[in-house]
Amino acid sequence: MNSLELVDSFSEFKELKNIDKQTMQHVLEDVFRAMLKKKFNTDEHIDIVVNIDKGDVQIFLNKEIVDDGEVEDPNTEIAYSDAIKIEPDFEIGEEVTEEFKFADFGRRNVLALRQNLISRIMELEKDQLYNKYKERIGEIVTGEVYQVWKKEILIMDDDNNELILPKSEQIPSDFFKKGESVRAVVAKVDMRNSTPVIILSRTAPEFLERLFELEVPEVFDGLITIKKIVREPGERAKVAVESYDDRIDPVGACVGMKGSRIHGIVRELRNENIDVINYTSNQQLLIQRSLSPAKITSMEILDEEKRVKVFLKPDQVSLAIGKGGNNIKLAGKLCGFEIDVYRDGEVDIEDVDLEEFADEIDSWIIDELKAIGCDTAKSVLEISVEDLVSRTDLEKETIEEVFRILKAEFE
Repeated sequence: MNSLELVDSFSEFKELKNIDKQTMQHVLEDVFRAMLKKKFNTDEHIDIVVNIDKGDVQIFLNKEIVDDGEVEDPNTEIAYSDAIKIEPDFEIGEEVTEEFKFADFGRRNVLALRQNLISRIMELEKDQLYNKYKERIGEIVTGEVYQVWKKEILIMDDDNNELILPKSEQIPSDFFKKGESVRAVVAKVDMRNSTPVIILSRTAPEFLERLFELEVPEVFDGLITIKKIVREPGERAKVAVESYDDRIDPVGACVGMKGSRIHGIVRELRNENIDVINYTSNQQLLIQRSLSPAKITSMEILDEEKRVKVFLKPDQVSLAIGKGGNNIKLAGKLCGFEIDVYRDGEVDIEDVDLEEFADEIDSWIIDELKAIGCDTAKSVLEISVEDLVSRTDLEKETIEEVFRILKAEFE
């Protein structure tokens, strides 16, 4: 195998991996120099010329001319009588440059060199892939589903790089088939056994933020700022937006005419409900907007405890809590407070506070019921058993026992 064949054997590989000529040239030179250093114990007398375009590598050995019979190392020295055969004008002490032929390497060394070159190029490719995606963390990428497994999906990008979308980073209602196109955000890039692993996410708040940038030009241009995003993937999301230009309505711009802009995002997120609210530094107003669509009667903020007591009319309580408690949970995350919901209005003198049943009902059960806005006996009994099962973490048997205790109070 000569130098031409050796370099040509990587031309296709080089094009496939998009390694530039200069980098390829340095890699080739390093690999050859390492092999020659191992052969001669030094590389100080060696010059290597790599021509990628021609697919050629030339190696030159520089030897010092010494008197006949004084050659100690034939790799670095040459006898005067041999030197003048090359050029009659040479003198002792000068240097002679000889080309090192590939045939002198030996087939075993050539194969080892080839293997080293492949290894170096693969390492280089891994480093390039790692650095490329490390810089793209938080950006949206589009790829094609290549393989679907139980715990994750393998996605190929446009350059046939492997990306991983774990089950935990998928929206619960996501269902992908091989060959489908998928959009996700780059969540993190790890190195496992010297191999870069690119993890994607469709549940991260950054994914929703990037989608807003794609669908809403004002967000992309910086005219509208997204202050905070909180999500319950596939169920509900709340997005606080702000504009420094009084002429721009941030909520209206994000939603679009008849919801045209928000609809594209909702479809991408598998019909996730998205509440866009106008951000304000006024805590009371932010809490009020966060609990939308519910309308608050009054509130009491306990700054030291980071809690807020919110009072609503009975018909607004279920709106504030939302399906599965998602609305109140996300509102709390958005404004940074624990929100306690209380019914406001005329007090039913026949009704009984749940705390009065503490000797018969465990405190954690009472807390579960209060978390969905039920703080009195009648407020619990007004809701069906099935509805309470779906809205709390309580078992059906537990709720039926609570109903029995509460009903006994009014019989």
